[in-house]
Amino acid sequence: MSKYWSRIAQSMEPYIPGEQPKDKKYIKLNTNENPYPPSPKVLESLRAAADPSLRLYPDPTCDELRTQIGRFYSLRKENVFLGNGSDEVLAFCFLAFFNPEKPILFPDVTYSFYPVYAQLFKINYESVPLDDHFSLPVERFLTKNGGVIFPNPNAPTGKYLSLDHVKTILVHNPDSVVIIDEAYIDFGGASAVSLMRDFPNLLVVQTFSKSRSLAGLRIGFALGHEDLIAGLDRVKNSFNSYTLDRLALIGAREAIKDEAYFHETRNKIIQTREKVSAHLRKLGFQVVPSQANFIFATHAQVKANALFQHLRDRGVLVRYFNKPRIDNYLRITIGTDAEMAAFLQKAAEIISFLGS
Repeated sequence: MSKYWSRIAQSMEPYIPGEQPKDKKYIKLNTNENPYPPSPKVLESLRAAADPSLRLYPDPTCDELRTQIGRFYSLRKENVFLGNGSDEVLAFCFLAFFNPEKPILFPDVTYSFYPVYAQLFKINYESVPLDDHFSLPVERFLTKNGGVIFPNPNAPTGKYLSLDHVKTILVHNPDSVVIIDEAYIDFGGASAVSLMRDFPNLLVVQTFSKSRSLAGLRIGFALGHEDLIAGLDRVKNSFNSYTLDRLALIGAREAIKDEAYFHETRNKIIQTREKVSAHLRKLGFQVVPSQANFIFATHAQVKANALFQHLRDRGVLVRYFNKPRIDNYLRITIGTDAEMAAFLQKAAEIISFLGS
């Protein structure tokens, strides 16, 4: 530790992103990126936008993109907030809606950034244990709290919580903001956006990184009541008025407009996920039912860390979390059919070797 670091910097336990190695070419199934390229209309618009106007600041209010997103979800632009990836949006949420003295609630097996933000912003929290099947115990989120946040589908398990259960949580938390982190919602679940009109305490956070193949442009957004969006704007404009650059705004606009391509690519991923899940079960894996663009799985005979390392040695990257309750599971991003066939073949060879 540097003697020049602040006490805050010294006490931090930062989020660790998925490995992005440069030593050789890998089949990357470790960071939940979309295996398919962005819409051709996005690429065409970006090439056209690389012009002298890049010397100018982007629109700080992002009105055009907010309007397009609002139309997609049958909302007004005043119900839409934009940020530099959903991680930034989530960070703004912690500052805008959670107070240090009231503990917030989130699952014990969940997105790793939540405890990082809670620590950074000095917000007390209680982690609610998922059950033995990684399902969310809804009743544990009906107690007094300073706010609720959870992914749906959950990360890293991929399990989805029905809207009836989400509604129960909202009904019992009228005085707290309930944030549903829907980074993976487009791969099988129904969005909680449909509940917004009845619940002014609901905020839905989504991203262009997964289902719209734009992880490289960093575009996240939140959908909610105008009062919640105004709170996020206050926080954003105390940090950075220009969260999205000119190219990101243009690329995202074309991505949200090209609904045909969006449905085509996400349906491919869903179909591949189901085929791979079935194949993994035949290989002896226990696979958690997933509504995301990844699979969470464990094998009865082969330890997850050993399988992780052997796959890496053979040029396939998956995600291993050395954490309580999930240290014998692997999270496997859904790639193309060819990538998944190669992964399954190598996994079968490793299991045959290590399990014998």
